[in-house]
Amino acid sequence: MLGSTGVYVSVVSLGTMTFGGAGTTLGDALGGLDLRAAESVVGQALDLGVNLIDTADVYSGGESEELLGTALGARRDDVILATKFSARTGTGPNQIGASRLHLMRALEDSLRRLKTDHIDLYQLHSIDPVTPIEETLAALDDAVRQGKVRYVGCSNLAAWHMMKAQAASERHGWTRFVASQSYYSLLGRDVEQEIVPMALDQNLSLLVWAPLAGGILSGKYGRSGADEPGARRAAADYPDFPPVDPHSAWDVVDVLRSVANRHGVSPAQVALAWVLSRPAVTSVVVGAKRPDQLADSVGAADLVLSAQDMADLGKVSDPGRSYPQWVWDFAGGGRVPE
Repeated sequence: MLGSTGVYVSVVSLGTMTFGGAGTTLGDALGGLDLRAAESVVGQALDLGVNLIDTADVYSGGESEELLGTALGARRDDVILATKFSARTGTGPNQIGASRLHLMRALEDSLRRLKTDHIDLYQLHSIDPVTPIEETLAALDDAVRQGKVRYVGCSNLAAWHMMKAQAASERHGWTRFVASQSYYSLLGRDVEQEIVPMALDQNLSLLVWAPLAGGILSGKYGRSGADEPGARRAAADYPDFPPVDPHSAWDVVDVLRSVANRHGVSPAQVALAWVLSRPAVTSVVVGAKRPDQLADSVGAADLVLSAQDMADLGKVSDPGRSYPQWVWDFAGGGRVPE
């Protein structure tokens, strides 16, 4: 369920950073899929029961949205279509951010590229330290009232940013965020400190990006490097994104492979199943270059990890309690909600 909306979304959703960008370093590393390949991926995703597809105006300079819009064609209404705004889309001083000016322009451009008259989930891609959140929320509310947007969400915001936004929306009667798209994986558990508790309290859905930590948890990599030719993180100029601690990553991968062997599945399925089991998580956003990758990812929805699996994975990936959580543990006296 997407927050408290009554809208059902698939637990595995399709991300489209692999669409477009051929001939660029990042685009080729991610996939660089052309229209024919994008149509194949979208068709397979829909046939597998995926009904949430996510993109952004900045992916491949807008080409991702264009390819997705064409690939969906007559099946547009079969999906919850999500895109994002606020990243830089041009060289001008106002071609970035979350101002009303840029937001409205970005929305119209996304609608045109996606070949649709509305966005189902329109997401603030990151915090804009210049624009007051009230300006952004008022503009998003206008877009909803105009019928160009159904629901609004955010991505890469801190918990306090989201609470400030929810309070402003409540105060003014504006549409509220229903979801946060956040990074979460066995190698990146920061969201557990503040964002997950906030999401549970506010009934916000967590849509997880990079649940495989940029491919590290896919099973393609080991301590000696990439096991699969062409793996994107094997490229010398590929950025460390999301950043991974090399001192702990391979211990996690070792346990991940051990759990995968117990179940006879891929490490990627285990990594995805672990994220899906976590509180507040509604869906994991996965990309794909090939049909077998997408089929494997969707298969994670049916994988049930045992208590031993969860204990093994939790222990090896445990980041420890940060302040003030460790004080709460010390002073809590065993008090927990019933």
